[in-house]
Amino acid sequence: MIMKNKTVVESVARNLIGNGTIIKGDIESSGDIRIDGVLTGSIRSNGKIVVGQSGVIEGEMTCQQADISGRVNAKLNCEELTSLKASAVFSGELQTARLSIEVGAVFAGKCDMKLPEPSNNESKK
Repeated sequence: MIMKNKTVVESVARNLIGNGTIIKGDIESSGDIRIDGVLTGSIRSNGKIVVGQSGVIEGEMTCQQADISGRVNAKLNCEELTSLKASAVFSGELQTARLSIEVGAVFAGKCDMKLPEPSNNESKK
């Protein structure tokens, strides 16, 4: 968060795990994350997780949105949209509100589609 002329400006963190980087452990972020390297462990983001074509994730993923072009073997819990690009290879368990799979993507596993929780204003209608 940045204070500018007494106005609060939220800054969204953007994180990059580059090609050739190997991480064994857990990652938590309040912003977006792009993985072009290898992660063995869990990753949690309040934003979007992007797995590039060279990216590999083995473990668990939790996020608002997921955009996958690489290889994922994980339990993925996505609050909004999960997008599997043509080069994606996904195996594991997927829980998401919406799912987009391009021609050429590989999906092997279980998918549970759930509706997003209604906001307080929507539930009063």
